[in-house]
Amino acid sequence: MTRHVLAPGTMVMLALLSLFLLSFRAGAADFSPASTPQIEINTVNSGPRAMEALTQQNVVRHYGRAWQSLADAFDRNTLVSLNDYFVGAAKDQLTGTVKEQQRTGIHSRYLDQRHMVDVVFYAPEGDVVMLHDTVQCDLEVYDGDKSIHTEPAVLHYVVLMTPGADRWVIRQLQAVPQF
Repeated sequence: MTRHVLAPGTMVMLALLSLFLLSFRAGAADFSPASTPQIEINTVNSGPRAMEALTQQNVVRHYGRAWQSLADAFDRNTLVSLNDYFVGAAKDQLTGTVKEQQRTGIHSRYLDQRHMVDVVFYAPEGDVVMLHDTVQCDLEVYDGDKSIHTEPAVLHYVVLMTPGADRWVIRQLQAVPQF
């Protein structure tokens, strides 16, 4: 049996960056209700502009799909899953985490995701949304097929999303200790 030794802080980094994952079925295009994270959104403080109902629907749908893609990437240790909903710094950060998992031979699963999302900024031009996301989930870390760590977790993220050609994408994903 091969034992993998993680550098100090690597396990914490993996946990913080990947804590929002959900076990994801077949392909990235399969978004069945059973695999969709629960997302509750509050737009009361979305100034300086009120968020339109259709925009809110699209942000929630694409945000959920982004976390499904992230779950798939971390569970399968594949970078392809990150292509549709992550760009820029967020994609670079997550790519680094997947590569670290590949290097160490581990993978992560995030089960029973519940996202409490507050829209804290919606740009007057409608081209930037800032979210505060409090996530509750169960984190499992595997070495091959063997579970080596399981814990319930509550994490906080600051997220910047912008519209892409046909969907909202995540540009920044920053773990924070609290709001």
